[in-house]
Amino acid sequence: MQRYVVTLAFTFALFVAIAAPYAARPGSAAPAKDVWLKAQSKHFTLIGDASEREIRGVGMRLEQFREAFSQIFSRLFPPLVIKSSVPITVIVFKNDSAYKPFKPLYQGKPADVSGHFQSSGDAAYIALAAGRSDANPYAIILHEYVHALTSDGARPLSTPLSTPLSTPLSTPLSTWLSEGLAEYFSTVEVTGGGKKAWLGKAVASHTRLLRERALFPLETLLAVDQTSPFYTENDKKGLFYAESWALTHYLLHAGGAGRRFQFRQFINALAMGKPADESFKQAFQTDYATLERELMSYVSHGSYPVEVMTLDQQVGFDAEMKTATLSEAEVQAYLGDLLWRIHRSVDGEASLNRAISIDPGLAMAHLSLGTLRLRQNRYVEAQRHLRRAIEAGSQNHLAHYYYAFAIHRGHVDESQYVSDLPEDSVKAMRSALGMARQLNPDFADTYRLLAFISLVLGEDLNEAFDLINRAIALAPHREDIVYTLAQIQMRRKDYAGARQTAQRLTGGALKSDVHERANSMLENIAKIEERMAKMKAESAARGAGAPSSSDDPPSTRAPLPGQRFQGDQVRGFLTRIDCDDASVTLTVKSESRIFKFHASHREQLFFVRYTPEIPTSVICGPINPAKPVIVTYRRSSQSSFADFDGEPIGVEFVKLEQRRER
Repeated sequence: MQRYVVTLAFTFALFVAIAAPYAARPGSAAPAKDVWLKAQSKHFTLIGDASEREIRGVGMRLEQFREAFSQIFSRLFPPLVIKSSVPITVIVFKNDSAYKPFKPLYQGKPADVSGHFQSSGDAAYIALAAGRSDANPYAIILHEYVHALTSDGARPLSTPLSTPLSTPLSTPLSTWLSEGLAEYFSTVEVTGGGKKAWLGKAVASHTRLLRERALFPLETLLAVDQTSPFYTENDKKGLFYAESWALTHYLLHAGGAGRRFQFRQFINALAMGKPADESFKQAFQTDYATLERELMSYVSHGSYPVEVMTLDQQVGFDAEMKTATLSEAEVQAYLGDLLWRIHRSVDGEASLNRAISIDPGLAMAHLSLGTLRLRQNRYVEAQRHLRRAIEAGSQNHLAHYYYAFAIHRGHVDESQYVSDLPEDSVKAMRSALGMARQLNPDFADTYRLLAFISLVLGEDLNEAFDLINRAIALAPHREDIVYTLAQIQMRRKDYAGARQTAQRLTGGALKSDVHERANSMLENIAKIEERMAKMKAESAARGAGAPSSSDDPPSTRAPLPGQRFQGDQVRGFLTRIDCDDASVTLTVKSESRIFKFHASHREQLFFVRYTPEIPTSVICGPINPAKPVIVTYRRSSQSSFADFDGEPIGVEFVKLEQRRER
């Protein structure tokens, strides 16, 4: 039975950015009673109960910023390009009272904010209140919009998309650089009738903090990632943002033409996947200490020059853009989608159900509710709502992709493996993915899932290879997609290619589950090639020549029960699983006695099933009836493990007849 690791985990990286401190608790969201309008600009869908003039004004501001930023960024940092494929909906509330029930929550209360930006990977929202004169919502909104523009598609134009294996993996920008650029560009202002842009306006809160506190060492600043206390702790985070902005400002304004050119070289090297330390030394031709002294001198003067740039093309706006009235069901669908994406699932679900009660065939409401059910791992319900969206004629590629994905997730077991895909499921998935591909040919996940289906079935592997390379071309920084390429190469017995791909995944400083799987693949490849070499040598010694290429080396076949993990083994019945916050203890009754195995970290223990009778979720507590298992474990010399027989590595749930010797 062939089984493949699932790297298609459906994740929502929910991110909410707000523009002011938090305050007051909301009431429940009331049904829309005012007239709501919808307008479509080039890059934004705008809706709101504000006036048409106010809605159009917000659209103009955002479109002008986007166009100006694109021109400025491409001029400062050629040959990088800006691209955002995530659709953005802008909700313009008529006033703060109308906005209040739909604000992000903090400690159960809505934020006293003038606007926020939210991105979920597949959709993004900008929400703000019109007519609020005491706060400017645009600074934080533009900051986060810069993140969306630079993280989604910043890559060199020269990167040969058709040959992804010949180029390094594209990686996200360093944390300090990402935040420094976002802070710097959030103050861009378009003037002169859309012909000029002001760059480098000082951020008052940053300049004040830089006067009051000493800078972090530059080496510390450049090493910060999103798990660092310098990024997560409030007393350090403010200075991190301020210093990141100041360093970006210095390199673009006060370091002379040479420093700006070096900054460009540094960013291009990072976008091509080169290590930050190597990129820094090659680009700036100096050490951290020298550049740190330059930055300290710059900050001590407290003068931050501003540059006026003439744009290559005048920034305009579609003055003829028309607006249309939304139905109450459509308004509730938009608001419900916004709410659950800012962690307000109960309120969001209520609005979506209200929309469906008004208009049972509203595709957008079913799509949103189906997406929410996917996030909640309720795959049967997700399929039902997504099917309704498709039947209602949804032209959103996500309705079709998520429908296929929901079917796929129903066949994933607890250990994140797929053993098989039934014929009817394959047919439904491919049909839905074909429509998703037709509606949006640039959505990488469609190609990835199509390729994965062929991988599991072991058919059309050449086509699967082409499909996964298309996905990599569209999303070169996605490690999960690259790992699927390595799996396909293994299935095609292209071990050299699989090794090269896996090595690309293990070379980065940050470690992840994909890195660990890639390391395991490299170990497996080494064992396969060692066995093949041994077989060839033995055949040569017998005078029989090389082994037949039609025979798989033993390691390429699906491992039998008891052959998946290396270590001591016990065969018996799992009678109990005891869990605490981090660890797990297994009780196994064999023919001779009762064994106790203890794992300090649950994530290090793998569960594998070989029979559909075993559910895809494992519940802590007594197992009734007890399940036949093979437990592979290692003996431990630690005194804390004296009461246990060892540390479990893997638990294989098997049928009784599968409990065979290795």
